[in-house]
Amino acid sequence: MMLLYLLLALLYKTCAVLAVDKSSGIIQETGVKTATVGDTVTLQCSCLDDDVTYLSWYQQSLDSKPHIISTLLKHSTEAVIYDEYKERFDVVFPTEHGVNNLMITGANLSDSAMYYCGILVFNTIEFGQGVFLHVKSSQSNIYTVVHQPVLEPLQQGDSMKLSCTVYAEPCAGERSLYWIRHVASQPAVLYPSEGQCTSLPNGRTNCSLNLTLNAVRSSDAGTYYCAVASCGEVVIGDGTEVQLVGSNEVSPLLVYCLAVAMAVSTIVLLVLAFILYKLKKSLCSVCKGTASHLECPAASGAPRSDADSLHYAALDLRRSSEGHLQGNTDSVCFYSTVKCRKQ
Repeated sequence: MMLLYLLLALLYKTCAVLAVDKSSGIIQETGVKTATVGDTVTLQCSCLDDDVTYLSWYQQSLDSKPHIISTLLKHSTEAVIYDEYKERFDVVFPTEHGVNNLMITGANLSDSAMYYCGILVFNTIEFGQGVFLHVKSSQSNIYTVVHQPVLEPLQQGDSMKLSCTVYAEPCAGERSLYWIRHVASQPAVLYPSEGQCTSLPNGRTNCSLNLTLNAVRSSDAGTYYCAVASCGEVVIGDGTEVQLVGSNEVSPLLVYCLAVAMAVSTIVLLVLAFILYKLKKSLCSVCKGTASHLECPAASGAPRSDADSLHYAALDLRRSSEGHLQGNTDSVCFYSTVKCRKQ
């Protein structure tokens, strides 16, 4: 029974480890974080995994690839800040190891971007879910409105179409449209979108964005934000929450755990069957030995003679007139005894 408990405990630990997020224990704030120009912003991140050696920060603007901001050796007290970020970016952390908070002093409009906390585990870089920092101007003369309608809950396998409408003033620069996906169990993703823009009589522009997903799964549930970069600023909508109801999708992790549980159960049953067989065989051997001793409980190693167990009989046999032997039952005597010595 103790073996069974140990195996079940091992199975529980295995499933618990597999159920941990793929980011190896990264704890990072997610979603959209709003700030005003000139504010001091702190983005929090920590990782207490003993296998982590380096922690880092990455910035991904709406129109570029990720750029590394800083690196920090886990047990060090000083981070390395790369040249283009040295002026206003710094890494601050309390006394405990594994904390990697990014502080931005005097936030600018250009700081509006996605920020990922990264770690190095066994020569592999992994990222947290990411947080989008939205820096707004306190006195903006740009008229930009982003509208996202509410989406009804979906069923597993349905098609999903998200829509977004942007009303913006004309700008000399380019206008960029994006979708930002924030899913609870996955890193945030930026989807560039061309959209369809038309000019209005008042000189403003009306742009519509659509995002379509076919056969949605439980992993698609989350919040989708519509964003527009125009006139040097970034404006984000309130987000559309995607909810799935009646999802019957079976998690691959659950399937794996069930398979492991079945294998462990089979092994335990085989072990128990073998133990029962050996126990039964041992008990039968003891029973047979006990019965033999009950017939003659002689001391172990005591000398024993075959004569002690002989039977004696005295017969009076006479020959009849026909020449056959005939016993006289009246004078026949039988003697029988069994001796068993105890020493």
